[in-house]
Amino acid sequence: MKATMLFIGLLGLCITPGFANYNINVNDDNNVAGSGQQSVNINNAHNVANVDNNNGWDSWNSLWDYENGFAATRLFAKKSCIVHKMNNDVMPSLQALDALVKKRQGPGGPPPKVLRYSVNPNQVDDLTKYGQNIAGMCHGLPTYMAEEIPGPNPPFYSEKCYDANILWILNISFCGSTLQNK
Repeated sequence: MKATMLFIGLLGLCITPGFANYNINVNDDNNVAGSGQQSVNINNAHNVANVDNNNGWDSWNSLWDYENGFAATRLFAKKSCIVHKMNNDVMPSLQALDALVKKRQGPGGPPPKVLRYSVNPNQVDDLTKYGQNIAGMCHGLPTYMAEEIPGPNPPFYSEKCYDANILWILNISFCGSTLQNK
């Protein structure tokens, strides 16, 4: 009986990290774009990743809700939120994101993947359709839906774009007149 209890206890210790929350802080000193410090928080129990970019007034927070298939980025300088459908072909899975961040390959590795979005100027009225996590993050802020601009090399966009580069993994650009007016 003692051996069984010991085995169950050890098994619990091995499985628990897979369900836990954990933080990975990355000081991105080598980034020429000056993105400051980024941290990635992964919550396996709720199937979400949260990326914080702390860079003064250009700070932003991005939440990737894998369960609902949507992501949202809160732009602090624009005092707004942008919601978009997650592109599973380009955005890493939760497990792949975890592995990439832990690997910390940084500059010199493969180039980051690129996503460009066109921001719809009409505000979103009902945040609940994007899930509880995104509704909580964007509550009380003007929130806009963005549609991905397809293609490997998105065309030149004449309107202002706001870049939210996720470490060395993914470069996301949000473009539209809504971003110019704030």
